[in-house]
Amino acid sequence: MADIWLTTLVTATPQEGFELAITLSRRGVKYTQPDASVLKQLRPDYANSAEALTAASHVIATHFQTIAAANDYWRK
Repeated sequence: MADIWLTTLVTATPQEGFELAITLSRRGVKYTQPDASVLKQLRPDYANSAEALTAASHVIATHFQTIAAANDYWRK
């Protein structure tokens, strides 16, 4: 995937930072499994798994932690 879309981790608000964390997580899955048909086929498995959803939340939280630090925790 050659498109350059992530140019900064700096966001104006924590909400924007959280949304960026979700985008990072989703893009990570897309990079790992670029075949959309496979992703669609696997979705029912992880969408109904508390363990998989908890793992996804953990990945988002880790990305958000990184973004928050890059934004000095939105201190002024």
